[in-house]
Amino acid sequence: MSAIQTAPTTNAKMIIPFVNAVQAVFSTMVGVKATPGRPYIKSAATPNHDVSAIVGFSGEVTGSVVVSFAEAAAIKLVASFAGSEMAVGSPDFADAIGELGNMIAGNAKKDLGGNASIGVPTVIIGRSHVLARLSDVPCVVIPCTTPVGDFAVEVSIKQVAPKS
Repeated sequence: MSAIQTAPTTNAKMIIPFVNAVQAVFSTMVGVKATPGRPYIKSAATPNHDVSAIVGFSGEVTGSVVVSFAEAAAIKLVASFAGSEMAVGSPDFADAIGELGNMIAGNAKKDLGGNASIGVPTVIIGRSHVLARLSDVPCVVIPCTTPVGDFAVEVSIKQVAPKS
């Protein structure tokens, strides 16, 4: 008897809070309209963009969310968010990217339900970086467009039963 392998699935209700968070954070904090596109399952480990903020989830929601920007878009969005241009390699640029990821994750977390915590963002800057994820959780990509460039939110989370 052979075991049938099934593809991991994700609950659409866990993606909607991230779509809403992107729109809220970018309109209020960045001052730029972000338009989320149709989410899709990421099948390859290839990178979407050059600058990424990674925020881990733990507790009753585990996994990670990655906010990944094209470098040119990241430069313009950080300038709009921070009020001044910053060099890509500067600590302030990385902090601003991390804070954007943190605000999106934190805004979405409140609507996910359950008791969850988010970690301190990690920022990776460089072309063609590949991020490893939990193997049993699909990665749902929410492509986003803005007037100054594109970015993506990669959601790879799952709900787990509360510990008793």
